[in-house]
Amino acid sequence: MGLAALLLLGLAIAWLSGVLAIHRALTRPPRRTYATAVARNRAGDPSELDPPRRFESWTFTSRGLALPVWDIEGDDPAGPIVVLSHGWGDSRIGALQRLPLVAGVASRVIAWDLPAHGDAPGGGSLGTNEVDDLLALFDAIGEPHRPMLLYGWSLGAGVSIAAAARLRDESHPNIVGVVAEAPYRVPRTPALRMLRAMRVPHTGMLGAALLLASRTAPLLRRPNGFDRAARAAEVRCPLLVLHGSNDEICPIDDGRAIAEASLHAASRIEVFEGSLHNDLWHDPARVAHAANAVVALLALGRSSPSPRATAHSTGDATGLRS
Repeated sequence: MGLAALLLLGLAIAWLSGVLAIHRALTRPPRRTYATAVARNRAGDPSELDPPRRFESWTFTSRGLALPVWDIEGDDPAGPIVVLSHGWGDSRIGALQRLPLVAGVASRVIAWDLPAHGDAPGGGSLGTNEVDDLLALFDAIGEPHRPMLLYGWSLGAGVSIAAAARLRDESHPNIVGVVAEAPYRVPRTPALRMLRAMRVPHTGMLGAALLLASRTAPLLRRPNGFDRAARAAEVRCPLLVLHGSNDEICPIDDGRAIAEASLHAASRIEVFEGSLHNDLWHDPARVAHAANAVVALLALGRSSPSPRATAHSTGDATGLRS
């Protein structure tokens, strides 16, 4: 009996250690900073691009955290402000790859570090409390009447969708579109796939780790409240989903469901055949394709503001293509 109790105690300690390790990995991912960019011989800020881009660095405060921002000069003084929100384990450095998509049509490009990422303090909440941070950033930008395009990838895609949905009752006139690159519906999906890819033991522990994270992010206890497809149905502006057909972290079915949930007639999904979660930017043809889709989204967002309620209610895919 004593040996059995000892073994059970050891098993419980191992399980609890696994839960805590997964929780820490999800809420405090590896940081992508200037040093990591230099170590990989990549640009660490906009001035190191070829050609270099002018920018200013500043911070804004949200939930008591000072979050860093790059305010990058765009090519079109009359264009919208584009706000770039990165994915899990990434930072505003990831925005440098996406500048070719948006800089040509933007007056300003705003890239920021979400809490627990890059140079930002705090802990992550898997895309829940970060929505409040993005809304605080809108106020800090300081041009309430300038058209604004929200662009997020993976974690940041869902944050962008949820922020636009939160503003629906205010009929926020300046948000002309949302671009969601490789989005997912609920956080368990990418977390499970990431742990599998990393070969981290997770059976019986991931659910407990997510429950632990919900102490500071109660929305995680309500999957329907988090579901990015449900939030997409609440967004008033057009939604463009960019998704790789072979995405191993965020399944293409999630991207399709999110795009199809949108009620806006200009919403659509662009599927990149053979592309994985992070390799869209390795192919210039794909980058050009994505850039054209973003430009088209801006044009449609300004010219076709009406929802597509009939198409949505009948399951018609009008406005969607891949």
